[in-house]
Amino acid sequence: MQLEIFPDRTHLCREDPSRNMRRFYLMMVQRDLFGGASLIREWGRIGGSGQVRIDHHPDEGRAVDALAELMAAKRRRGYR
Repeated sequence: MQLEIFPDRTHLCREDPSRNMRRFYLMMVQRDLFGGASLIREWGRIGGSGQVRIDHHPDEGRAVDALAELMAAKRRRGYR
């Protein structure tokens, strides 16, 4: 099995039955037609529709860096 060094997609979950918490966080990097890239984030309660946010970046490398920073922050908050 080969692990990705720079992932362009990740799906994280956080569940705590004692607090009735079942949340998800999905992030993906997508290239656009103008040479840039977008970081697309979707989050919410598992089973619900969730919210979506799109952040535009000048290139794919910066979008992947932003994804890695957000993934580290979410893992610190308990997402796995």
